[in-house]
Amino acid sequence: MSKNIEGKVVVITGASSGLGEATARHLAALGATVVLAARRTEMLDTIVADITASGGKAKAYATDVTKKEQVEALIKGAVETFGRIDVLINNAGFMAIAPMFEVKTEEWDRMIDINIKGVLYGIAAALPVFQAQQSGHVINISSVAGQKVFSPGGTVYSGTKFAVRAISEGLRHEVGAMIRTTTIAPGAVESELKLGSSHQVSRDAVNDFYKQAIPASSVARAIAFAIEQPADVDISEIVLRPTSQDF
Repeated sequence: MSKNIEGKVVVITGASSGLGEATARHLAALGATVVLAARRTEMLDTIVADITASGGKAKAYATDVTKKEQVEALIKGAVETFGRIDVLINNAGFMAIAPMFEVKTEEWDRMIDINIKGVLYGIAAALPVFQAQQSGHVINISSVAGQKVFSPGGTVYSGTKFAVRAISEGLRHEVGAMIRTTTIAPGAVESELKLGSSHQVSRDAVNDFYKQAIPASSVARAIAFAIEQPADVDISEIVLRPTSQDF
């Protein structure tokens, strides 16, 4: 158990697999109450059952982060069930790698809707709760592709992750001393993110790149580190990647 994690109510989007699942399991083991959100309810229910069977506290909500009303219902449900929320982890993400000249505008739209608007909807729903509590922590999952542009192929994806980083920094500046804001920027981490590309050449390149991926638990530990700090310490940004990753 961790003193500054135990008992906290943590909402995690994109929690049905990968980073979200690993983080939910890790934080629950450290004593947090975890609220899991994703579209795939069967997978969420399995994770919740595992956590509760181990003595942890967890609840699942079917949530599509591109639907503002569903994100609002998620936060409202968490507050009604547990009385408060202490941390929101905006983890849901989508990566479709392809050269710009392929003009895959539907994939561009989906990345913008999930990676940017999904984050904003989460912030919009949680911020009033945090303000009323006079405490809270927003953790946004960006990427090393939000530190420098991943091109060719990842230009639009990088654009969305640069946006996440900018939103996080602006939010940190605006909310003042009561609410913490953290950006987590992972490199190649084992998850379903690598499966989003429909452009075959790019998909093959991504799969090759991800052969060096580190486990999702690596990100879960970084998130736990940010949460467990004393209330007057804000871990503003963590960048982590495989030791072998040169990008």
